[in-house]
Amino acid sequence: MNFNFLSPVSDLVLAHNELLPTQALGRKLKIHSAQNGIPDLEGVNIAILGVLENRNDVNYIGETFQLNEIRKSLYGLFPGSWNTAVADLGDINKGETVEDTYFALKEAIAILVKQKITPLIIGGSQDLTYANYRAYDALVPMVNIVNVDCKFDLGDSAKPIKNNSFVGKIILDEPYNLFNYATIGYQTYFNSQEEIDLMDRLYFESYRLGDVANDIKIVEPALRDAHIVSIDLSAVQASALSLNQKYSPNGLNGKEICAIARYAGISNKVSSFGIYEYKPSKDDEVTSMLIAQMIWYFIEGYNFRVKDDDFSNENNYQKFITLVDEQELIFYKSAKTGRWWIEIPFLSEVNNKLKRHTLLPCMHQDYLDACNNKVPERWYKAFQKNCV
Repeated sequence: MNFNFLSPVSDLVLAHNELLPTQALGRKLKIHSAQNGIPDLEGVNIAILGVLENRNDVNYIGETFQLNEIRKSLYGLFPGSWNTAVADLGDINKGETVEDTYFALKEAIAILVKQKITPLIIGGSQDLTYANYRAYDALVPMVNIVNVDCKFDLGDSAKPIKNNSFVGKIILDEPYNLFNYATIGYQTYFNSQEEIDLMDRLYFESYRLGDVANDIKIVEPALRDAHIVSIDLSAVQASALSLNQKYSPNGLNGKEICAIARYAGISNKVSSFGIYEYKPSKDDEVTSMLIAQMIWYFIEGYNFRVKDDDFSNENNYQKFITLVDEQELIFYKSAKTGRWWIEIPFLSEVNNKLKRHTLLPCMHQDYLDACNNKVPERWYKAFQKNCV
């Protein structure tokens, strides 16, 4: 496997790792080191990739950064009773141009995902999500992205790509592979009314911070349906972060962002996970520890993945049919996990994006709403997207 654009984990971090107890997570990882080179990825489930690229940050002023503190924090945590094998492949350095970095990241993700290894990206600016998305061009026909962010990042797609406008590029650049885009934790005052209206017109999903804080479980179906999960640290409230990282007094707290990371890990569909907009500062311990705990929870979730979406055998599920406004809605409940799905009908007369009946993850509450003659919003949006 050609990963010659990766630089090894620094000797400083490896020396720190040697001093840790043998039970620590860092002692159980396969690590890319200068001495031993890139580890054998046989049997590896998750591969950590640092990306030291931040030049498309709208506030970029030439500063560089490294991920040593995050690795130190992560390596020092203790794993759960996991069967999940994790490798740390080191970092992708800045290329000659940002496009070179995108290309290297895209290649690395495509290689890993083909091998059924989930890349876990720790990055600079969030526009790297565009390269992550492009890695799927040859992998899956339609991609679902979840962005955990206080903003939609739609931006002006006519201008060059930046970390606050990469979603516009994802929507408008060919090949068109985006099926669903969901934003978790958006804060209305950071988004123009035009952007909010555009999200509605495109039938994309958005979960306001207040709703997420009120009941974190509402985001689980969106994460269960995602291929790519991208987290912008500006979605986290300032009190949970170090000096340079603080953005807004309101935001997701540490527990909520870790719960979201765990939901992403549990999802059978999530095949790449990224944490972006890391900005180190002198008092860095809090941010690096929070990122380490988010990674820990993602791995923890991954370890508890259950194949519960096989509906070919009727012993695996219960089926429920309801009528809403003369529209038949068909729900499935997994016998293994109790998770729910709703069927999106196949419309033969429309050139729809889905070529068969598709099951959309949903909540028990959606079924209860349907019983009370209320159409579930996720179903409505997916149905409308199919009619386009």
